[in-house]
Amino acid sequence: MKLLRILTALASSALLSTAVHAATYDHLGIQTWSLKDNTKENGFLSSLDLIAHWGIPEVEGSVMTPGFTSEQVLTALRERGLTMPSAHDGYEAIDKDLDAQVKAAKELGLKYVICPWIPHEGEFNRETMEKAVAVFNRAGAAFRAAGIKFGYHPHGYEFVPNGTPGETLCDDLIRACNKDDVCFEMDVFWTINGGADPVTLLNRYPGRWMGLHVKDMRKGAKTGDHTAHQPVEDNVAVGSGMVDWKAVLSTAKKVGADYFIIEDETSDPLTNIPLSLDYLRKLEF
Repeated sequence: MKLLRILTALASSALLSTAVHAATYDHLGIQTWSLKDNTKENGFLSSLDLIAHWGIPEVEGSVMTPGFTSEQVLTALRERGLTMPSAHDGYEAIDKDLDAQVKAAKELGLKYVICPWIPHEGEFNRETMEKAVAVFNRAGAAFRAAGIKFGYHPHGYEFVPNGTPGETLCDDLIRACNKDDVCFEMDVFWTINGGADPVTLLNRYPGRWMGLHVKDMRKGAKTGDHTAHQPVEDNVAVGSGMVDWKAVLSTAKKVGADYFIIEDETSDPLTNIPLSLDYLRKLEF
């Protein structure tokens, strides 16, 4: 049944596979986490096949891919005409085994390594934030020495008020990280979920954003939550939710964010990824 759904997805997206993405996108990619269920059932290479067929030129993967060496990952990408400019890496691995993470990232030829989560219990607080800043600044310097930019991906729990009207701990985190060593990757869904406005945040810190996770939220969904947990039904195909994508994407480009990375966390990514691509390729901004 799963194989049938994959074949159906490939057939339904046949036109997309030959489409050239809009000239306004310098980098249009997909986070491989979007296809985690397919990867679990059919393997990593099967997910790369889908991405290549959809005509997505870039992927954002992981610094360490289970069951594959860096050389094998690069070969698989090259055989499918794909590149991987950025990858995610775990906080604990960066903190405890930084040299190994830098080495692996360099082997992959990455431009960016992004940490997507700060471990914490309960509500995110200043003490946890300050510890993360120290880890990020140390990691940023090490990756920069290897010719790689290090960054962090906020997940919404960082938007706890910091005591200054209109600001949150996310503001403190961004300002405390060395701007020469640490960049940020905005997840539009989790930014809104945390109660922040993507356009405002992008404009507040120009030059600090390497790109976006392009992810839409269901109209009417609850926002202002700091748990980083949201019903899966609140994830929808890009262009069908509450996000003003013309405003967000044009602002992102204006402030120097070049990488637009689809991350589909809907219940049916094989259907919704082609829908998101079709919307993005037709959008003018």
